[in-house]
Amino acid sequence: MYYTVFLVLDDLEHESALLEGWENAGVTGITLLDSTGLGRIRQRASLRDDMPLLPSLHSLLHAKEEHHRTLISVVDGEEMVNRLIEVTQNILGDMTVPDTGILFVMPVTRVVGVPRRGQTDVH
Repeated sequence: MYYTVFLVLDDLEHESALLEGWENAGVTGITLLDSTGLGRIRQRASLRDDMPLLPSLHSLLHAKEEHHRTLISVVDGEEMVNRLIEVTQNILGDMTVPDTGILFVMPVTRVVGVPRRGQTDVH
């Protein structure tokens, strides 16, 4: 069975080590997305309780950007999921510590375009 592994990384200083670690673990593809959370938006815009959920466009455009990076990979099998979790925890340490990141896994019921382990692309 295939799984999608998502890692929302808080500290971008660990990005290179994670990419290398995931590749060494056997991942064949990783998608990277710049992302941010609602907490960061609220901190950045200094929102009050009586203000709207989203700050003004002006506030967003002139505020210092603080991004997370979201790593996404579709992998084949629970063994690979377990390897990625282990590699990630070895690099980041205790992920229950605030501002570390969050890793979650979702089963994939169908995938097209990802070769199975041991299968080579045929052109």
